[in-house]
Amino acid sequence: MNPSQFDAHDSALDADIQAQLCAYNTAFDELGLRFRWDAHTLTSLAAIDGEQARIAAYIEAHHAHLLNAYSAEFLSRAILEKKNARYPACLATRVENAQHVNHATRPSQTTNRREHLSYGVELPALAGV
Repeated sequence: MNPSQFDAHDSALDADIQAQLCAYNTAFDELGLRFRWDAHTLTSLAAIDGEQARIAAYIEAHHAHLLNAYSAEFLSRAILEKKNARYPACLATRVENAQHVNHATRPSQTTNRREHLSYGVELPALAGV
C-alpha cells in the first residue's frame, strides 16, 4: 500500500468506529443505560469474538449490578438489537484490526452532531436502571 492508501483505509476505519460508537451509545441511551463507550473501549472489546459476547463481557466487568435484575444474555441481546437497527455492521475482531488500533483511537474529525441523534424509536427503558 502506498501512503495515500493507508490514509484512505485509516479514514474508513475511523468512520466505521465512529459509526459503531454512535450506534452503541444511542442504543444504551434508548434503553436507559447510563454508560457510554469510547473508541478505546470499543477497540479493546474487539478481541472478543461476537458482538453479543463483547457486550455481555463489558456488562459483567463494568456493570455487574445490572445482572441482579437482568441476565447478561437479555441485556446484550436488547443492546445489540437496538445497535443493529441503527448500524448493522460489526466491528472487525482485533486480529483483523490489530495494525490499525492506534489510528482507531484518535478522535475523528468527521463526526458531526447529526450522527449522535437517535432514530426517535420509543421503547420502554429497562426497569431499575
